[in-house]
Amino acid sequence: MIKIFLAVGLLIALTILLALCRTVLGPGVFNRVAAINVIGTKTIVLLVIIGYIFERPLFFDISLLYALLNFIGTLAFAKYLERGEVWSG
Repeated sequence: MIKIFLAVGLLIALTILLALCRTVLGPGVFNRVAAINVIGTKTIVLLVIIGYIFERPLFFDISLLYALLNFIGTLAFAKYLERGEVWSG
């Protein structure tokens, strides 16, 4: 069972590298932002798989925190792209 999770983890790591190529070579800024969001989502799944393999429940908490930070970062960057500023105070 662990070998299956290890294979899935390696496959996810490979897709993270492919998304990283899209981030660097993307044709536009919106494609790059989407690729960064995909990298964040796949990293969350990879953290959950690592936590299951090593039987460390702390990785699940870390993945939840990372998901929250990824969501807030995506919203802030989208707001910056729309308005040109993040905070209008």
